Amino acid sequence: MDRPAAASPEAPLGRARTAPPRAAPIGAVDLGTNNCRLLIARPRDDGFHVIDSYSRAVKLGEKLDADGALAEDAMTRAIEALGVCADKLRRHGVRRMRAVATEACRRAANGRAFIERARRETGLRLEVITAEEESRLAVAGCAPLLDESAEQLLVVDIGGGSTELVLVDLSGTPARLRPRLLMALAPARRGVLEPDARARAAAAHIVDWISAPSGVATLHDRFAHIAEGPRRFEAMRAYFEAQIAAFAPRRPGWRDDALQIIGASGTVTTIAGVHLGLRRYDRSRVDGLWLATDDARRVIADLAALDDAGRARHPSVGPDRAILLLAGAAILSAVMGLWPAEKLRVADRGLREGMLYALLGESAGAPRALRD
Repeated sequence: MDRPAAASPEAPLGRARTAPPRAAPIGAVDLGTNNCRLLIARPRDDGFHVIDSYSRAVKLGEKLDADGALAEDAMTRAIEALGVCADKLRRHGVRRMRAVATEACRRAANGRAFIERARRETGLRLEVITAEEESRLAVAGCAPLLDESAEQLLVVDIGGGSTELVLVDLSGTPARLRPRLLMALAPARRGVLEPDARARAAAAHIVDWISAPSGVATLHDRFAHIAEGPRRFEAMRAYFEAQIAAFAPRRPGWRDDALQIIGASGTVTTIAGVHLGLRRYDRSRVDGLWLATDDARRVIADLAALDDAGRARHPSVGPDRAILLLAGAAILSAVMGLWPAEKLRVADRGLREGMLYALLGESAGAPRALRD
């Protein structure tokens, strides 16, 4: 189920320059393979406060695997959603912002043509960012959820067209500095990572990162020919596990109890909602929740035993999320199998928040991404 983000305060990180109470708002637009999302926030001296948000399932990557290009209907849906984002940005008077597109536009033969069309029709100047930058921004966005006692952090960002995993070693950093260390991963400059950004990342002790070319939409499409049920789930799980098998083997001396996993995606928030028995999504209860991996596996097993119709009827899932949820659950199950931890932290945040934190570190003269 597509979850509009709540307009609620973000956990502070203290990286922003001191800002007056009515500082000009900043914005972040994330056009992914499945969703188009917006956050508008007002800077403050301890971070930022969200004042408006928007989220819509646009399925931009629909038929991308088969055709190698973005479909006309999918582009039209995305343009409509981007138009809503642009209207909100103008209404709030946002002059400093960033708008990015990810895996679908990276892969599509007509991705660049679509970006130009979006600029003409909405005024938004979208950047097609690399998978590496997408990973770093997602980690930075999740920084407030870091348990300072964690010595290693694995962030899992399950998207529509790809899944990013980033492993950070925090063991050599004082606990009180660890959230700020993660914030160093948010590139403060626009575009691809520059050498100075790579130097900051090296200082942040990134052990490994990977962008697996399977997200909830692409994995679902690849295995749609298999009948619904446990057989399809196991096929998707094994396929994704093979894709990340070479990712960051654990180092000698690392302890499982010192590893923190943060799961950032609609899949993880939905599984958390099922665990809590929510009939209506409540971000305040889900974002930041510690979910025992045994409980996550139980929920996944229960959902995998249902067909798409059964998941659609589930009061904590709904029809919008039902079809793609099984693929996301297979991805999360594979990660938990390869990286054992007693619990994971649920994040209803990620790329957009990372962009906002990066904007806070830029000068006030940073270029706009919205045409005047």
